[in-house]
Amino acid sequence: MKSQVVTFLIKCPDQKGLVAKITNFFFEKGFNILSCQQYVNSIEDTYFMRVRLNADGTNITKTELENSFLELAQPLQFSWSVNYGDKKQNVAIMVSHTSHNLYDLLERSKEGRLNCNVKMVISNHDKLRNIAEMFGIPFYYLPVTKETKLAQESQVIELLDSNEIDLVIMARYMQILSSYFINHYPERIINIHHSFLPAFQGADPYKKAYERGVKLIGATAHYATEDLDEGPIIEQDVKPVTHESTPTTLKRIGADIEKLVLARAVKCHLNHQIIVSGNRAIVFPEAGE
Repeated sequence: MKSQVVTFLIKCPDQKGLVAKITNFFFEKGFNILSCQQYVNSIEDTYFMRVRLNADGTNITKTELENSFLELAQPLQFSWSVNYGDKKQNVAIMVSHTSHNLYDLLERSKEGRLNCNVKMVISNHDKLRNIAEMFGIPFYYLPVTKETKLAQESQVIELLDSNEIDLVIMARYMQILSSYFINHYPERIINIHHSFLPAFQGADPYKKAYERGVKLIGATAHYATEDLDEGPIIEQDVKPVTHESTPTTLKRIGADIEKLVLARAVKCHLNHQIIVSGNRAIVFPEAGE
């Protein structure tokens, strides 16, 4: 195997000797461990590990490594994945009217702060085409009505699959995705929304928040599931506000928080820092990468 960073994500029932068995396995295969992060959920007796390895100098193929690891994994009941860091993930961004998340993601990608290839922007409105074109990203305008929803989703899926999209980012795409769509990309759709849910659902949540005199506003990024806005949470943040804040200033502050939260969530996914367990996301911090 050529010199590269290999990342393993492991989940299994907690038991004695796991660290020794796993690290010894990689030592025997010739890998140098760059970082080893662990978490034990004592309530559910579940063990989680993220381990990053330097493959420089190893004499093993990817297939041999995975087959050998499987022999270790099966008796210990591992749920695991491995990434070899040898290709950037392909990303599609879905949007409707608001531009702040889209612009921020495209700028971060262009500057190399998100390790991915943004292959396309898909929208049910034509309003944000100029932003995609500004960054040289193909823009697909696919309008949708209640009557054409399934047909439009089929078009979107065809676009995503034909372009081998690894991650879909709902950057304020204001449509509810069908169960079929979501289950087609499990743990591969990230959504962003304000953290008022479920308190201020529907139109103009910042006006409703102003009328209630909220003292905190924030944003939540999560994986999309069939349960609307209730998928595993990846990243959240909040900012205190006062009675002097107007609906306009609340909306502006909320947009700034959304950009940071969504970008952090996307980066964690791209860096293979997340293990989903039930409806919880175990998010390991960056480890010097």
